[in-house]
Amino acid sequence: MDNTSLLQKKRTAYQPSLPSILNDLNHIIFKPVPIKEPLPSLKPLFPKTFHQKAYSLEKGSSTEKKSLKIGVVFSGGQAAGGHNVIAGLFDAVKLFHSNSQIIGFLDGPGGIIQNQWVELSEKKIAPYRNQGGFDLIGSGRTKIETADQLASSLKTVQEHGLGGLVIIGGDDSNTNAAILAEYFLEKGCGCKVIGVPKTIDGDLRSKEIEISFGFDTACKIYSEIIGNIARDALSAKKYYHFIKLMGRSASHVSLECALATHPNLALIGEEKKSLSEIVKEIADLVCRRAEAGKNYGIVLIPEGLIEFIPEMKELIAVLNQAATLQMEDVEKHLKGEQKAFFASLPEKFKKQLLLDRDPHGNIQVSQIETEQLLMELVKKELKKRTEAKAFKGKFSAQEHFVGYEGRAGMPSNFDANYCYALGTLAALSVHNGLTGMICSIQNLKRPPQEWRLMAVPIVHLMHLETRLGKEKPVIQKALVDLKSEAFLVFAKARKSWEIDDSYRYPGPIQFFGDLDLTDSVPFSLK
Repeated sequence: MDNTSLLQKKRTAYQPSLPSILNDLNHIIFKPVPIKEPLPSLKPLFPKTFHQKAYSLEKGSSTEKKSLKIGVVFSGGQAAGGHNVIAGLFDAVKLFHSNSQIIGFLDGPGGIIQNQWVELSEKKIAPYRNQGGFDLIGSGRTKIETADQLASSLKTVQEHGLGGLVIIGGDDSNTNAAILAEYFLEKGCGCKVIGVPKTIDGDLRSKEIEISFGFDTACKIYSEIIGNIARDALSAKKYYHFIKLMGRSASHVSLECALATHPNLALIGEEKKSLSEIVKEIADLVCRRAEAGKNYGIVLIPEGLIEFIPEMKELIAVLNQAATLQMEDVEKHLKGEQKAFFASLPEKFKKQLLLDRDPHGNIQVSQIETEQLLMELVKKELKKRTEAKAFKGKFSAQEHFVGYEGRAGMPSNFDANYCYALGTLAALSVHNGLTGMICSIQNLKRPPQEWRLMAVPIVHLMHLETRLGKEKPVIQKALVDLKSEAFLVFAKARKSWEIDDSYRYPGPIQFFGDLDLTDSVPFSLK
């Protein structure tokens, strides 16, 4: 039996649209462009890459193309389009020279450390073009940061004679790319290290990085699900659906999905409301909708909301500084209002705050079932109002966590095109001797032919952050800007969504037909 669906077959034949500048790889130059200096505190950590310039791609005179051998690795969680980065990289180096090679390191950065790899041929890559997931070579979350790990990585690239290493990942992964680039230069190794911006969270952004790949596909998949649930809510008229959306710390996914689906309420963590304010806001909404004869609704909750609630953020900060805690030890570390706030939480959520820590020694916020916490507290608040005869409606709630469904989906045309261009840009960056750079494509709200390409020093995106008690260089996460056009459009519209059922039903991702459907860009870019 054939394991390949008809849509898979159709998608492998899709030819990504390219920026005009990439139509002729034989006539491209990298032109230096002004860029703000990195933070001075980073200079001792990155002495060899600190003063690097940024570059834009321009049409120029013909340059001789040479054979390249480049390694590539997926790092971190899956994001739709990753395979097209590899396809773009492969096609470009083969255009440079037929003897060029790409090797893929298996199961993430650990594959570099352990020298586990596979050569990527056209035959291997072909079935993965325009497909979701990272299963061509796998991914992993190993960080290359200890002296032994760095030395092993150096040994691996030298044994293979690699001219370049392309790291496809998020903020931590591209921080790794900057560290490796600096280390290779320090050791006199000629292998160039290039980063590619990947994360569905949308928090790898800057003036130069408009959006990370995978965000568009994930949000379109989540929006389809939200739209389906909203239609069900409107049909049955008996449930409030509390939908938590993956997105780690920032609320970009929730904002994008709200613009796509028009829920009755979408919480944005960056507004930094207290837990009592949030509970009151939801309870007030339920009461107003009940007065309108509507005992149902849609509430979107960002995964990282809990970190923005001031009293919760303060509590988490205290617990993060302590060693692993047992319930009976917690109160020793808390004072006054912190102790009272912790005591007010339902028992289940107290325990979730004390689960195993993440690799940085921090509480795993994603393990806290925020949607259940809010449902429980809203129910408690509405009970009080019922007893005070201030609420006469009904409140029955369903919880949902929408996350993994969007990480490995078949990439939208936007992500398929974007990723193929990123892979081509990575190949050109290595070919032109750049290192410690992240691929940047701008003007993304326009058709691909009009996109602008740059290579930006990763150190320019970094700052120092305390992790496990030590200051470490990391790429700063970009949170939702409450002054951005996307947020302001949302803020203006959200009041009208509360009582009127203005639900929008995006439906599934479209690959064929009208360009307005197939090639739509994220709302946050429009």
